[in-house]
Amino acid sequence: MTSRPHTSAATDLITSLADGSLRVVDLTAPLSSGTPILPLPEPMHPIPRFELEKLNDWDDPGEISFQNHIHTGEHVGTHFDAPVHWSSGRDLEDVGSVPAARLVGPAAVVDRSAECAKDPDYLLGLDELKAWEREHGALPEGGWLVFRTGWDTRSDDQSAFLNADDNGPHTPGLTAECARYLAEEAGIVGIGVETVGTDAGQAFRFEPPFPVHHFMLGNGKYGVTQLRNVGELPPVGAVLVVAPLRIVGGSGSPSRVLALVPASEGK
Repeated sequence: MTSRPHTSAATDLITSLADGSLRVVDLTAPLSSGTPILPLPEPMHPIPRFELEKLNDWDDPGEISFQNHIHTGEHVGTHFDAPVHWSSGRDLEDVGSVPAARLVGPAAVVDRSAECAKDPDYLLGLDELKAWEREHGALPEGGWLVFRTGWDTRSDDQSAFLNADDNGPHTPGLTAECARYLAEEAGIVGIGVETVGTDAGQAFRFEPPFPVHHFMLGNGKYGVTQLRNVGELPPVGAVLVVAPLRIVGGSGSPSRVLALVPASEGK
């Protein structure tokens, strides 16, 4: 009897990456002192910017290495929101407690970039999401909804990214009804967005305020923000890898977010 070569999902993955039939798309925005942050209204504490402070480099006497201090808020740049980040999830997971298996899963990409280009306050409603599901299938169990708005084209410019006036920021997001559905009925574990936060810019006026945070985190689900290159992902078929730091007691963490995409799909 001729023996068959041993195969597994892991070896298939390695082969697909090696032969180029599977691409890795980096969805992470560069993290620097210029990374946009969300100004918070009083009396909330402001989010600190990301900063590097040099400890030493190779030219210092007696040194053969280069090192920096990192100064940052947890919710800066491309970052992960753990349930404990919001009052509705205060008794749930911190970022250090999130099971690793929940950080890797299929991605469903809902693209409304054309609508958002016309209306920066565009909100994805439940009827539209249901229509997307009728076309592409139910949102993936244990996966992620990635909401494409085209907002990543603004992410190198704090003013354009926040798009604020005297009435506050004007950035796209979800209706409260849609957020509740994703949190309480859909099988996803989290939502990813290109904007500075998972909620719309005007969501402080909604009922409840910031409904994506309120419902998703309150139901033990997650958020990832400030994604880039979402336009390279197909509506279905990609796998998302979300990698926050495992900060004990942390409410969130800057994260590297990658997507595995069949070479025949997306870009």
